[in-house]
Amino acid sequence: MTGTDSLLSRGAPAVLGMTPERTEAADEYAATGGYRDATGPGELLGHIAAAGLRGRGGAGFPVAVKLRAVRDAGAPPVVVANGEEGEPGSVKDRWLLRARPHLVLDGLARAAAITGARRGYVYLADPVAGERIRRALTERETELPVEVIETPHTYVAGEETAVVRRINGGPALPTAKPPRPYEQGVGGAPTLIANVETLARIALLAARPEERRRTARATLVTLSGGSAGPLLAEVPYGTTLRTLARTQGTPEPVGALMGGLFGGLIGPRSLDLALDPDTLSAAGTALGCAAIRFLAPDECPVSVAALAARHLAAQSTRQCGVCVAGTGSIHDALTALASGTAEAGVHTNLHRWSTALPGRGACGLLDAAAGTAGSLLRAFPHLVSSHLDGPCPTCERDARAARQLTVAVPKVTDRAETLPDSAPCPR
Repeated sequence: MTGTDSLLSRGAPAVLGMTPERTEAADEYAATGGYRDATGPGELLGHIAAAGLRGRGGAGFPVAVKLRAVRDAGAPPVVVANGEEGEPGSVKDRWLLRARPHLVLDGLARAAAITGARRGYVYLADPVAGERIRRALTERETELPVEVIETPHTYVAGEETAVVRRINGGPALPTAKPPRPYEQGVGGAPTLIANVETLARIALLAARPEERRRTARATLVTLSGGSAGPLLAEVPYGTTLRTLARTQGTPEPVGALMGGLFGGLIGPRSLDLALDPDTLSAAGTALGCAAIRFLAPDECPVSVAALAARHLAAQSTRQCGVCVAGTGSIHDALTALASGTAEAGVHTNLHRWSTALPGRGACGLLDAAAGTAGSLLRAFPHLVSSHLDGPCPTCERDARAARQLTVAVPKVTDRAETLPDSAPCPR
């Protein structure tokens, strides 16, 4: 069963909160410093910039830069809390919306105050999260009108232009850029689209600005793999991947699948890397949404790469011909490699696709597929070569199993489930 854990030092401000196993009420959140007006919008923006807070949606863009761009775009903007969470293996955003809806809504209101936005949206694909957010909106009146928008769950539905298109009444599919949402987004207005964990950290910064650096340099991670259950943890930057593997219960991994699918595969020598966006980027991988799937000794990276490619090919929206062809070719090549039927030129083809395809699609899906292929070649070249002679026993086993990349959201008990039938919801 999925659980939660914190590796933060005692007293550090935590997104996980005190009761991660149940939904936090408005009065409970306010009692810990939430919704207070002690930190004004200008001062808070200064704290965000000084802390170096980066977005938690995957790209890791500096939050202060994004806030200023929307604020200075020249028209009353819109703010959106993005909790769609399309990366397989990630559960942090759905957990946040279910367990700490007021932390997210507080952060959304503060982002609106900084940018001058007059309306907000919470964008999600999880019906349970939608119910918790809607109830939270009834528990406390705010000056910012907020609407909840639900969308079908897909890999690309959380991409920023897909978010705008869905809120504007269309399908949750990416569009060509420019313009980008900060220039022209929901209803044609400049639009801030911020991941829900990003907004949660903005709210924590407002409540405890003296702890701004520790708030900005910690992150939620979804850890899975091996025979142990998945784990949602909050950890400080600098923690090694090997430490995270031991915490999750895969003590001797042979590698990992990083960033959901966006960071590709890494080998065993990379497990001593520190969890830090810049450190991981310099090593040729990515933190992304901070979903990390560790590979146990009885797993083969080739079959894991094929599984990732299968997921991406299936999730292609089929809007871009290069994406349809590229993801399909990568999937076919990796599947053939795992089954021991690949031809000798597979090295050349995988390398060519990994270098030529990134940046050619309307969203990051094609980049993730190309990155999966390239990272397999870099981290496990010997396995690619050995699979030309036939499948390994692990790949044969995995071909017979219905394996999945997704994990379950940690259980968050609804407050109503613990109250007598006659008791009102706390306010």
